Amino acid sequence: MKLLTFLAKSFRWKPYAKALAEAPDPADEAVTVTETVVVLVEVENADADNPSALRQALKHIKWLANKKGMRNVVLHSFAHLGGDSAAPAQAQRLLEEVARRLRDTGYEVWTTPFGYFCEWDIGVYGDSLAKVWKEI
Repeated sequence: MKLLTFLAKSFRWKPYAKALAEAPDPADEAVTVTETVVVLVEVENADADNPSALRQALKHIKWLANKKGMRNVVLHSFAHLGGDSAAPAQAQRLLEEVARRLRDTGYEVWTTPFGYFCEWDIGVYGDSLAKVWKEI
């Protein structure tokens, strides 16, 4: 799994184009979340049967959120971070599990529409910790 994370003052997304034919139609409205950790996630083939990958991803997201006292998280599936991308169904299941576990521990979680390209507006804090790459 590969994670590109940002500590963002704000993150706005709006569905732009369907990338997977089987993706359901999302609401066609923009969503904005403030004071959030934005997580671009590439789920790789090896992650599907690796509970350690899930635990490490959760640990990293929580660690980063706690650095700024953030309780909001946005997850975005991003299959172009350079790895051996998992099948879409596997990636979606793992992202849903990450979201569920974060919610179970008190985080508010949004996911961008799975299977869609989205337009973004992002305001990232300036410190170096606001932009973190993690390979699991």
